[in-house]
Amino acid sequence: MMEASSCLRYHVCSSGSRMIWLWPFLVLVLQSCSPALSDSALSDSPYLVGMGSYDITGPAADVNMMGYANAEQIASGIHFRLKARAFIVAEPNGKRVVFVNLDACMASQLVTIKVLERLKARYGDLYDENNVAISGIHTHAGPGGYLQYVVYIVTSLGFVRQSFDVIVNGIEQCIVEAHNNLRTGKIYVNKGDLLDAGVNRSPSAYLNNPAEERSKYQYNVDKEMTLIKFVDDELGPVGSFNWFATHGTSMSRTNSLISGDNKGAAARFMEDWAEQNGIPKQGAHATNDGLEFLHRISGLPRRVSSIIPEPNEITDDLVQLASSYEASGGRRLSGSNITKRIRSTQQDKPKFVSAFCQSNCGDVSPNVLGTFCIDTGLPCDFNHSTCNGKNELCYGRGPGYPDEFESTRIIGNRQFLKAVDLFNSASEEIQGRVDYRHTYLDFSQLEVNVPSSTGEQQVVKTCPAAMGFAFAAGTTDGPGAFDFKQGDVKGNPFWRLVRNLLKTPGKEQVDCQAPKPILLDTGEMKEPYDWAPAILPIQIIRIGQLVILCVPGEFTTMAGRRLRDAVKKVLTSDNSGEFNDIHVVLAGLTNTYSQYITTFEEYQIQRYEGASTLYGPHTLSGYIQEFQKLATAMVANKEVPTNFQPPDMLDKQIGLLPGVMFDSTPPGVKFGDVSSDVPASSTFRKGSVVNATFYSACPRNDLLTDGTFALVEKLDGTDNWVPAYDDDDWSLHFIWSRPAKLSPRSFATLEWTIPEDAPSGVYRLRHFGASKPLFGSIKHFTGTSRAFAVR
Repeated sequence: MMEASSCLRYHVCSSGSRMIWLWPFLVLVLQSCSPALSDSALSDSPYLVGMGSYDITGPAADVNMMGYANAEQIASGIHFRLKARAFIVAEPNGKRVVFVNLDACMASQLVTIKVLERLKARYGDLYDENNVAISGIHTHAGPGGYLQYVVYIVTSLGFVRQSFDVIVNGIEQCIVEAHNNLRTGKIYVNKGDLLDAGVNRSPSAYLNNPAEERSKYQYNVDKEMTLIKFVDDELGPVGSFNWFATHGTSMSRTNSLISGDNKGAAARFMEDWAEQNGIPKQGAHATNDGLEFLHRISGLPRRVSSIIPEPNEITDDLVQLASSYEASGGRRLSGSNITKRIRSTQQDKPKFVSAFCQSNCGDVSPNVLGTFCIDTGLPCDFNHSTCNGKNELCYGRGPGYPDEFESTRIIGNRQFLKAVDLFNSASEEIQGRVDYRHTYLDFSQLEVNVPSSTGEQQVVKTCPAAMGFAFAAGTTDGPGAFDFKQGDVKGNPFWRLVRNLLKTPGKEQVDCQAPKPILLDTGEMKEPYDWAPAILPIQIIRIGQLVILCVPGEFTTMAGRRLRDAVKKVLTSDNSGEFNDIHVVLAGLTNTYSQYITTFEEYQIQRYEGASTLYGPHTLSGYIQEFQKLATAMVANKEVPTNFQPPDMLDKQIGLLPGVMFDSTPPGVKFGDVSSDVPASSTFRKGSVVNATFYSACPRNDLLTDGTFALVEKLDGTDNWVPAYDDDDWSLHFIWSRPAKLSPRSFATLEWTIPEDAPSGVYRLRHFGASKPLFGSIKHFTGTSRAFAVR
């Protein structure tokens, strides 16, 4: 700006007779002196917008999955890959914000700390904890071990560095990509109801909220989706992010394939749709062309290489041609770059980024058919979600029951279709300042002002973290074990004795957490290091009339409503009218994780969510109070001081998961050889399943980030095999297994459900992997099945 002002001063201080012709020249002077200033002065768009995404798929073997806390749910393959997706919005020469959406169960405090360190090393003070938000979609089908507190990594045998590193790196890379893509653009916002993608899984607790409050709402879960659409001034639409509340539990606790669950699926479907419809090559508004066909025929769009030719009729000659291609046998590769071929064919096109973000999903289940007893088929007990007193028998049913993959597809598809509708009809342009507020709070001893029974204000405190007996009962999405049940406000002597072996809570803690009977006093358990967080971040991000409340946990439906309403009331009390038309959304599981937040009334019932509200009955009141302070500071344009910093316990982490010792094959067999091949001279119709099994090695040897373990190739001509589908496609599953638990031998099964819109022709399956010898370095390999025809 100093250079710009000097240039300006030089030219304006000329004689008055030259001023008339000088003004047109002034624009050129400003352009040459300060490009950034010229952008803001000349562009009709109020913002710079950048989008980015990157692969964060963790180890597809041996690692416990995060979400259900089921020690037997160990990753063994890939349903489809996980991604980090980011947008950056900046005012030219002004403030900027970053929002990252993770295909992960939740954000991690330690991940956030390390990402911020990397951003500081790369960009200086441009990005920090104040203007960067990292949010998880809450899939329960991603590898665990990336959080730093003991209670969240017990079932993963402690910290898993590989899980942690791939997420940190992926977040950094998607932000770098978004930063490099910053260009002038516009943002639009739209809202609409999606009625059939979530139900309340703890309705008895919801009914304990005041009747007057409940009467203000038509449903006992939030049905509204809020979507923002990003439009590049030159390229057209480049992405969308939306917020909608439903749990990532369409995939059950028995699933072992890495998956983004329903929200990850929805993101895949929308990015595929955008690519197939020519977005972002089109103008500002996309069309529904092809949408009806895609969902009538195949149920979802396909993700396929653009070099695949149009469908052709299968002939006897092609069947004969397919039969001439036998399995290739395993062979060594010089590296893993060959696995990036599908993506490399798309790199000349602008990437459309679509994220389906999580909101106040605490009591919202995607298993919309209801809860039933698996022994009798009858509905579960309403108050406790039990069957003959047992929680283990009560399960929620998704719309594709009993097929969890189909339930995931349906719930993902419903979110996708609503997002497309909102995307195409979005007309309200976002305009106004970019701003943010952030602070850290000690939720183990936060003083909170609440009304007393007489109506006067009284000061209460939150408590050190603790989990109640009903926590161990689980939910209807993933029931617990033993004799625990939801709605338990008493506990039992046996489990109290077991608890006391770990930590006996004192009277003050018991009284503070009441009526929760404490099963695990996690906030006061410090060995070998902290079991639960105490220092938590809260954050408000503003982009014009869109306000995002970033919360480090799972708010229930009514808790989220109260927080949104409280913040909106503060913002709209500003006499300037600047916040009159705001849209307030809640971004759950952001920046760190601290389990659930219920209302005071729901807490009294002690369903799973209340038992998992760590800091006692006044937790929500604490959030509302402190978010109101942030909102007040935003209105007054004042900064918010913080007296706390979260701990960085990376050096204290303990990981007990053994590494890969070595991989082996039977004598005379190479890695990549086929163990069970596609039948010879076979022809398959669309909709049928083709599979082949290969001698393989542990996927932990190389995650093949941004690559693939599985590939479907199509014959183009007589000798040219081109990639068609990979392990990021819905239709292709990569399934890994060992013949015995500690065996160094392993197998990879590629299972392809042929899409209805797959081009007819000759195909084969190809597997990529990496093996670890007893001595020496890791070596990459590949192998193919014999060819087959698809009609």
